[in-house]
Amino acid sequence: QLQAFGGGLVQAGGSLRLSCAVSGITWDDYVIGWFRQAPGKEREGVSCMGVDSWNTHYYLPESRFTLSRSDATKTVYLHLKNLQPEDTAVYYCGGLIRCSSNYHDVRKWGRGTQVTVSS
Repeated sequence: QLQAFGGGLVQAGGSLRLSCAVSGITWDDYVIGWFRQAPGKEREGVSCMGVDSWNTHYYLPESRFTLSRSDATKTVYLHLKNLQPEDTAVYYCGGLIRCSSNYHDVRKWGRGTQVTVSS
């Protein structure tokens, strides 16, 4: 299973680190992607890290988010910087066969974590 945590309420310009903890599935069988869903909007891809950590994809036009990974703890981190109110959403991590920004390609979903950015 996958579980996302680390969300919270921050002011505009603030930062958060989200974590996706992976357990119960084979670490090497999936790549981990992050998605988000704002109220009334469709879920969208944020970022994905391939099997090789250098193979990282960012799907949003702004470059305020970065990914990192700990193979030892089977955790993928999404670092959110300079957060803006439009980043308010539930953030989910998902397991995919290969990186994709399309949430339909996710094979396993984790529970999301709420990020709220106040202006």
